[in-house]
Amino acid sequence: MDTYLAFKVKHWLARDPDAKSRAALDALVAAGDDRALEAAFDGRLAFGTAGIRGIVGPGPMGMNRLLVRETSAGLGAYLEAQIKDAKRRGLVIGFDGRHDSRVFAHDAACVLSAMGFKVRLTSHVAPTPLVAFGVKHFEAAAGIVVTASHNPPKYNGYKVYWENGAQIIPPHDAGIAACIDRAANLELPWMPEPEAVKQGRLSFLQDDFFERYRRAILHSPLLHPAGESQAGRASLGIAYTAMHGVGAPMAERVLRDAGFSQVYSVAAQREPDGNFPTVNFPNPEEPGAMDMVINEASDKGAMLACANDPDADRFALAARQRNGGYRMLSGDQTGALLCDYLLSHWQGAGVPLVGNTIVSSALLHAIAAHYGARSYTTLTGFKWLMNTAQQLETPQQPFLFAYEEALGYTVGNLVWDKDGISAQLCFANLAAELLAEGKDVWAALERLYRRHGLYVNRQVSIALGEGTPDIGAWLRDNPPTEIDKRPVTALEDLKHLRKVYADGREEVIALPASDVLIYHLGASAATPGSTARVIVRPSGTEPKIKCYYELVLPMADGIAMADAQREGDALMAALVDGHQASLPR
Repeated sequence: MDTYLAFKVKHWLARDPDAKSRAALDALVAAGDDRALEAAFDGRLAFGTAGIRGIVGPGPMGMNRLLVRETSAGLGAYLEAQIKDAKRRGLVIGFDGRHDSRVFAHDAACVLSAMGFKVRLTSHVAPTPLVAFGVKHFEAAAGIVVTASHNPPKYNGYKVYWENGAQIIPPHDAGIAACIDRAANLELPWMPEPEAVKQGRLSFLQDDFFERYRRAILHSPLLHPAGESQAGRASLGIAYTAMHGVGAPMAERVLRDAGFSQVYSVAAQREPDGNFPTVNFPNPEEPGAMDMVINEASDKGAMLACANDPDADRFALAARQRNGGYRMLSGDQTGALLCDYLLSHWQGAGVPLVGNTIVSSALLHAIAAHYGARSYTTLTGFKWLMNTAQQLETPQQPFLFAYEEALGYTVGNLVWDKDGISAQLCFANLAAELLAEGKDVWAALERLYRRHGLYVNRQVSIALGEGTPDIGAWLRDNPPTEIDKRPVTALEDLKHLRKVYADGREEVIALPASDVLIYHLGASAATPGSTARVIVRPSGTEPKIKCYYELVLPMADGIAMADAQREGDALMAALVDGHQASLPR
């Protein structure tokens, strides 16, 4: 071990409060495992707009108690400098069911209490949306959730909400990161929990807080619309899984409040378990993750098989088909159905505001135009969706709904983040109404497609060869004029914030800069009337790109839905193959 690495290890060991973490580090030193030590001290987990997230382990590149304490001290210093009366307003802190989440949350609370902040800490595990709700409810200066969402069991994380109840955006991420770097070289503040409670700096959010969220949902006209069929709610079967996370008690309760009596939880996945023993990857999007809840739905004859991810901010579902089998809805399909349902029931004043991200389907904007609503688009991430919604919302233009294709949805302004619990309730209301009309989810989706066209979406990650040039730079130097025999009608370059049309016209893009290219494509000779879109997000560190494809096909009168879908799938496969073939290898 070189001298500088030995110094860093010694410095860390002197500060680390966790005997288990110190023992793991001592074992690496004793074994002479310089490679593992170098990896553990090769920088620091970066604090960004999603906070920090990483594998639990010793050193500044792992999630551990010392890293959490330093992060909390840096956050506290930044809040004090940026927000008036931040200490009195304080913070709301919650945590999920992962093995280390409780102790990490309590460490954060003791550091911030020592700094003079009023801290409200959930007494037990809490869904992430409840912390976002709590920030606004208590008018707190900030919120913290200790969670790694749907990452594998070895991960944990630290997510920060700003005083507006939304996730932080620049420049707060960089400002907090700078304060964390300073805190890592200073003596850390600490107040033992009993002393913090005695001095009134630390209090615990008990069941009455959880009830406030429940009552807020209960009194929301968007989530409990008047005049809807109670018969449909009573007869709708819903299978549900919390996926070994924290969502079950609240998700089940708000469904019961709304009159859904046929709710069947997957018992083996209902309770929090940081090992996630029944799934290979606790993400509802992953193959096999929904198997148990679909089986539960099939056994009970339920129309819907629903899931929250482990911290309950995402919502996924499969719906029963006419042949008795179940099929997953994509995030875009669920988002389109929710948007159409909410706009069709809108009775408020003003023009409602709905939004989604650049990689989500453009169908939302067609639906909004149909109802005369205002729609907006942001960069990927709910932090952008919610902060932009707050900027755009006015009494004449109230915020109604937003989603991103990665299973994140928010209904109204109860929570300024994605909320899998309220989204599930809203979708259950939609399905109950359909059931009362003798229809199902697939009929509702077909109705949308026949009105607006068939929207087919696919996401593909492409790993390229080690010798492949920088993909973003290559594409900018070699702009295609066509993709899969479809002309490029316009190119949006979000890095340079310019939209260039095929005829040479240019427009400025009003979004934060990001290394994203969006190709708008016209019809091919074989598919007149169709359009397409290809979005490319190159990696700046490895030869890999993430691509998002969308096809929009007119629905001919009399064509069967199954035939239209087969045609759409075939055309999508050709588009993906054609685009991938055009990339350098």
